[in-house]
Order: sequence, then C-alpha cells, then structure tokens
Amino acid sequence: MSILDWIKTLFGKPRKRDISRLLSSSAEDTDATAETEESIEISGGPLKEHHFRRSLRDVRLLPKVKSPAQRLRMAKRKRVMSSTEAARLFGGTMRTRNRNLRDLLTDEEQLNRYGLPVWRTEQDIADVLGLSLKELWYFSIHRQKDQQPHYITFSIPKRSGGRRLIMAPKRRLKSIQRELLHLLIEKLPVSEYSHGFVKGRSIRTGAEPHVGKKYVFRLDLKDFFPSVTFARVRGLLISYGYSFPVATTLAVLMTEAERQPVEVEGKIFHVPIGHRHCIQGAPTSPGLCNSILLRLDRRLAGLAAKYGLNYTRYADDLTFSGDIHRETMHKLCGAARRIIEDEGFSVNNDKTRLMGRHSSQRVTGVVVNDTLGLSRKERKRLRACLHQLQKVDTIRNPYAEQYSRVKGKLAYLSMLNRDQAVRLESKTTL
Repeated sequence: MSILDWIKTLFGKPRKRDISRLLSSSAEDTDATAETEESIEISGGPLKEHHFRRSLRDVRLLPKVKSPAQRLRMAKRKRVMSSTEAARLFGGTMRTRNRNLRDLLTDEEQLNRYGLPVWRTEQDIADVLGLSLKELWYFSIHRQKDQQPHYITFSIPKRSGGRRLIMAPKRRLKSIQRELLHLLIEKLPVSEYSHGFVKGRSIRTGAEPHVGKKYVFRLDLKDFFPSVTFARVRGLLISYGYSFPVATTLAVLMTEAERQPVEVEGKIFHVPIGHRHCIQGAPTSPGLCNSILLRLDRRLAGLAAKYGLNYTRYADDLTFSGDIHRETMHKLCGAARRIIEDEGFSVNNDKTRLMGRHSSQRVTGVVVNDTLGLSRKERKRLRACLHQLQKVDTIRNPYAEQYSRVKGKLAYLSMLNRDQAVRLESKTTL
C-alpha cells in the first residue's frame, strides 16, 4: 500500500478484509472467481438499507493499516487490548463467521430511540447486575462440556400427550434473568397483536376480537422456543443498537442448549446436543420471543386486513377470524404458511383448525361462538363441583385442595365472563 492509499483510508475509504480462510476448503466447492476480500464500511452509515442502526466499528478489530514507520520497521505495532480482553473477544463464545458483526460498537442513538439501557461494554452489564466481570463471564460462556450446568432439566406431561421438556435456571442465574427482564426485556417493542406475557393483556383480550365470527382459523407454531435461537436473539439485540460483545453476552445469559450427561473417566460432563435457544423455564424467554415475532405479527396482521379479518397471537397460538367464505379462509391459510416459513418458523399441522359457527370455536381454550366464556358442558361440571363442595367442611376435611381448585376455576370464569360466573354463584352458597 502506498502512502497515498494509506492516507485515503484515514478519510473513510473502505478497508479490505481477507476472507479467504472462510471459503470452503474442498476443491469442488471452491469457486475460482470467488472474492477473497470484502470491503468494510467505516463511514458509520446504516447497518442495513432503510435501517436506523448505524455500523459503528471498533477500530481495534479492523484490518490494521501500517504506518510508513512500521513499514520501514522504525516503529512497533502498539498494543490495543489486554490479553484477558483478547481471550474473551476471540474465544469460542464470541466466534462468528459474519465478520461485519463482530466489530460493531454500541449505537447509543438507536438505544435511546427505543428507550433501552445504554450498555457499551460487558463491564457495564456486570455493574448494573452487581457482578464482577469474571462472575459475568462464568454465566455467559458457552461450554462444550460442563460439569456444573446452570439449569435443572425435567419434563412434565402435555395435555395432548407426550412430555414437555422444562429447563429451569438455578437460583443465581434466575435472579440475573429476572433483573434483565426488568431492565431490558420489558422495554423491547412488542406488537399490538401479541396478548401473551404482556402487561395489560391476557387470554381474554386475545379472544375478544374473535367472538361471534363465521369462521375462526387457528394455527400453532411448531417447536416455538427452539426456533428462537441464540443467533436470532443476538441479532435482535444488535439491531436495537448493542455492540457485538454486549449482544453476545446477553444472548448467552438468556439462552441454553439441551444437554446430555456423558461419563468420561468417572466424571460426568453435560454436553450440548443442539443449538442454544430460548427455553421454557427462563423468565426472559416469553418477552424475547414476543419481540422477535414483531415483524411476523405485523405481516400476518396486514394479510388479515387484506381479507377483512381479525388477527391475534397468544405465545405460539395464531388466530384469524371473520365473516368470509370457507374457500377464502383456505387461501388465507396458504398465504399465512408462506409468511410463517419466510420468517423462519414452521406450522404444526396437528394443531391447525378451521372452526365454523356450528362447531365449538375456541381460542386459547376460550369459547367464542356467541359470547366469551366456558362451554355449557364445562359450566355444568363446575356447577356440580360447587354443589358437592358447599356441604363440605373445608377446614377439617381433606377436600380443602379441591375447594381451592374450584374457586380458582370460578375466578377464571369471572375474568372471562362475569355474568356466567354470577349465575353459577347464585345457585350455590360456596
């Protein structure tokens, strides 16, 4: 490089990065015309076209431009970071093939635009969580073999059969995740069509738009939490303005891979058998998933508006409803599937339902045929339980647990439909 070219790089000319080592090593996959260099945009413009997030770069990680003195070996290259920081930045947890992400700095304007906390470095995260940097790294390193996993894994039966895997974080990590939920996750943008795990919204608000409609069409996302991978969480945080190291650390804290215990020379190691993803059991998972589904919600809501339908989502349950022909609803089904797959998710065919007025129309377990509430069969069963329990001394009787369960169901019905609950209460003295 000539002195003139070196001077141009100081005034914003894109630098070049060698990517030859990222190309496939096999002869049949290697293209002779493949580029071995890529340009690096250092002007601070948008990271993506039509986006506000700027591509602010960490100059320490950019390809180095040797000064004339260094070229003449009259000066040595200066040290830009400590060995500890270098080990963290170039360790396995921070590894990525996307070189355009790994040198990104925090975009404070983007964070302020969304009202998110400004964390420039991992030290900022450690300070706000009341941890030392080493303690933060202890919880935010992805280990290929772990003798002391941060999660307790167990399964519970599903209503539809089979078992549901739950990974519950241990006490220390759970407290960190709850703090991140309060400081960060609750401030992430969520669509107005999401009614699960959002303050002020519930099963009732998600079912109300579908009451009294000719057709109700319900979809379910397959493997919902495993589909929200570590890479998607990291990408989401980067898009909202966080630097690559900060986004990576936060993503590791809030995701985990399913692990299998393996015994080696008398020691038990827990090794990952899949990719890291949002898990059922972490306090941060529902909010993260809601934020990642923001674009999917808006695309599906736009599709519903095109056909004059209503759309809501509760976790992984997607519901459309309206007074249209059955054939039109089938067209909507095909279009919705294409959008869902385009957003990186898949549809659970076993839970896809098209419900007409002459069948029981249910949205997240709530009947919406004519009015919001429980079905006649469920209300009769609840009334029978109330009738049986009103003659029982619940204080000195083993039926106290059943009494509390029935009272909870009555409170649930009161939340859905106060009139139905009052009619049941008027027929009993419980």
